[in-house]
Amino acid sequence: MTLGSRIRARPMFTRRRAANYCKHNAFGAWKYLKVVPTAKWQQHTSWRFFFWFELSLSYNMGMEREIRKAIDEVLHKLKLAVESYVVERPREEGHGDWASNVALVGAGNPREKAEKIVSELKNSDLMKSLDGVEIAGPGFINFTIKTEWWVERLQEIVKQGKGWGSGDWGKGRQVLIEYSSPNIAKNFSVGHLRSTIIGQSIRNLFEFSGWKTVGDNHLGDWGTQFGMIVAAVEEGGLDLSEMTVEEMERLYVEYNQRAKEDESLREKAKEAFVRLEQGDEGARSIWQVAIDKSKADFEKIYKQLGVEIENAYGESFYEEEMKEVIREAREKGLARESEGALVMDLGDGLPVGMLVKSDGGTTYFTRDLATVRYRNRTQGLKSDLYIYEVGGEQSLHFKQVFAAVDKLGWVKQDNLVHVGHGMVLGEDGKKMSTRKGTGVRMVEWLDEIVKRAGEINKHSAEVVGIGAVKFFDLKHSPVTAYRFDQEEALRLDGYSGPYVQYATVRARRIIDTSSEVGKDISLRKSLDIEEVRIIKLLDKFPEVVKEATMDYSPNLLADYVFDLAKSFNDFYSKHRVIDEGRVDPLRWLLTKGVAEVLEQGLGLLGIGVPERM
Repeated sequence: MTLGSRIRARPMFTRRRAANYCKHNAFGAWKYLKVVPTAKWQQHTSWRFFFWFELSLSYNMGMEREIRKAIDEVLHKLKLAVESYVVERPREEGHGDWASNVALVGAGNPREKAEKIVSELKNSDLMKSLDGVEIAGPGFINFTIKTEWWVERLQEIVKQGKGWGSGDWGKGRQVLIEYSSPNIAKNFSVGHLRSTIIGQSIRNLFEFSGWKTVGDNHLGDWGTQFGMIVAAVEEGGLDLSEMTVEEMERLYVEYNQRAKEDESLREKAKEAFVRLEQGDEGARSIWQVAIDKSKADFEKIYKQLGVEIENAYGESFYEEEMKEVIREAREKGLARESEGALVMDLGDGLPVGMLVKSDGGTTYFTRDLATVRYRNRTQGLKSDLYIYEVGGEQSLHFKQVFAAVDKLGWVKQDNLVHVGHGMVLGEDGKKMSTRKGTGVRMVEWLDEIVKRAGEINKHSAEVVGIGAVKFFDLKHSPVTAYRFDQEEALRLDGYSGPYVQYATVRARRIIDTSSEVGKDISLRKSLDIEEVRIIKLLDKFPEVVKEATMDYSPNLLADYVFDLAKSFNDFYSKHRVIDEGRVDPLRWLLTKGVAEVLEQGLGLLGIGVPERM
């Protein structure tokens, strides 16, 4: 799901409109402000519009910004009214380095307008950086950049080092990201692995863009399933402290299966959970043992994944806050009785939200509302943006929660985002389910992959194996489901983490063995096609980072680092950086840029780089 689909398609505010005015025309944002009536502006805009506007100021960097400046001056001189236009990189080589549709926008013959615009551009200062500007098709304008400009750009990229691609458009803002969020008394599932990996990468991207980030591991330690565990333990007279998490899960699965055939067992589970909510000492004792054992298992996995989430509040943490949610909903006239339950009407065609069930128990809906309320009034947690990286099957639930939060007046709906990930499928192509006993034990799964990675790199098996898992997940769009393929994930010659890691190690090794070059060097004035391709990719890195951040899509960055790694390997197979002891200065700089950008890109994906491969 892209940002465009997450932002509601409102009459006066859509991503397309905002992007046209902001991302593609920094001055257009002000025009937009002026043409929207005050009432409609208040009704239809969101915080994201301002982010698009501010982002435009840093997004239009380098040559894109120079081209746009020159076009704007020409439009003013020719008195051509153009509401918005695009300056972008053509998808196909041979169509110039940059292209614009400015002549195709607005009234008049596009070809004639293009000829007038190009004629003026050829007399502008922009030509100092261009090899040519041409008209293509019905009126597209293509720009070809001089070699000297690309060489200077390469020097600038290398000079910035690890800072290349970072931004400050999030300065002064905070984002809270809820991710991972495994369930107590269950094995850490593949689904929660997706949330952990995607959520951490999204967090890294926001932090790289200047945001202050807060991570929250919303542990599933409340709900009817705990009633089942309590009921099963009491039924069998079991000692939970002697059981492993696997045995707890098996106990839950068996009880759940029996409860499907025996309604009395389901009623006992409901009654047990009500007792748990009411503070029953026996139920609380069983529940606490399950929490302690589960947390210990989770920490092993997080350590292996290199993940640290500073906040880990379970659903139970918000017990008292739930009472306040119910009280406030009643006081504001937003809650009503329905068949013994307490519900909220949400509007927009959404089903009612259930605050309290007819048996007196609370719901996921109530607990998530309590979570928002607590965060929004707690120093250090209150944020400009709240992101929930939770499975896509919870889409309706979060629509209900966000609508309720908006009605309660705590946080605007536009400041709440659900990034719903697709499922990881089993060998049968179906969802792995803990309830059905088909879940995968994560520790054993990861250990097996690391063991296989040792066959590729015995010195860095952990880094390569975990990197393979993360990259295989992140190369897929968060919303897509996929079937994990261990062989594909570990390939050294395919679209994989080890492939990108290998290219990074290779580039870094070249730099390390020739670290004295790069000073007082005279760079070439001509470039091979492979060299140009790499410089263009390095130049594109900041744009990719920003798009991946705004679209909550780390897969865009995974695509990018793979393209860069492949382009570097293609370059290296044809050209020598060091030949008979002599170093080509430009190729050395190019290799250094590749090494730093690949390492930075992998780092944003949460993937390490081994010392050697």
